[in-house]
Amino acid sequence: MKKIIALLIAIVLVLSLLLVGCNTQKENKSENVRLVEVTHSVFYAPQYVAIELGFFEKNGIKIELINGGGADKCMTALLSNQADIAFMGPEASVYVYNQGKENYVVNFAQLTQRDGSFIVGREKNDNFKIEDMKGKTILGGRKGGMPLMTLEYVLKQHGLTPGVDVNVRTDIQFDMMAGAFASGEADFTTLFEPLASNFEKEGKGYIVGSLGKEAGYIPYTCYSTTLSNINKKPELIQNFTNAIYEGMLWVQNHSAEEVAKAILPQFPDSDIKLLTQVVQRYKDQDTWKPDLILGKDGYIKLIDIIKTAGVLEQGAPYDKIFTDKFAKYSMRKIK
Repeated sequence: MKKIIALLIAIVLVLSLLLVGCNTQKENKSENVRLVEVTHSVFYAPQYVAIELGFFEKNGIKIELINGGGADKCMTALLSNQADIAFMGPEASVYVYNQGKENYVVNFAQLTQRDGSFIVGREKNDNFKIEDMKGKTILGGRKGGMPLMTLEYVLKQHGLTPGVDVNVRTDIQFDMMAGAFASGEADFTTLFEPLASNFEKEGKGYIVGSLGKEAGYIPYTCYSTTLSNINKKPELIQNFTNAIYEGMLWVQNHSAEEVAKAILPQFPDSDIKLLTQVVQRYKDQDTWKPDLILGKDGYIKLIDIIKTAGVLEQGAPYDKIFTDKFAKYSMRKIK
């Protein structure tokens, strides 16, 4: 009888261990998401906080981060199924929708609400004005891209006509601009951080102005995916959005130094002091507002900028380019 009881106890123990193992395996199971980003920059600090502090893992996601090197390349990766989610300017979604694609691209969460690039010149100028670029050459990036269109918008706001008062070069790809400027091309360029600050540190150029401050609110970078993914994988998109929002709240509630320490693994060659300075610079210009919704007013302004640049004659319906259901759920659920 004792042997039977002992055997039963042993069986119960084995079954318990198996159940625990199955549950643990289920809990630890995470879905791989290929996220292609337009560039790798401190400008996207909340995203890197979400990666480094485990907010994605908490939501059952394992991120495979890919540097796309430009919105056009990000869109190509998304449409060719080389990426699941693309992080880029929402203007790219407008272009695709206007091409009449059935499986168009939908934005579901906004991360940044300003341009994140800084004007870098060859000489230090603490009293720089946009008008100082009259008669000069600036590297503007790819035609149709947000960095170039925002730059042209700012120039026009200050009475300077691109191609007439300022030579805005569009022949150098976005991810090649830093190298071109370092090799002696142009009088000015626009760079994201930490590239701009590293240039200053190395004596290759000087930050003289901020396009983010000059241009004001613009829904600059958003997360997007194909309509088919929105319909087939709503739970995954929601979990992704939750993780991003947690990252945004964390950045808002912590100091620049704490944010810099959290994202340092993403920028291993950066000095922590310089990284803190860069994060503070972005904080000071109100880059990250914990609001994932691409507002209709912001979208209208975006379309106006694109039209002013001569890239589009008409926009696309707001409710086709952006869905707010995931953002609203995250902002309601996570405090």
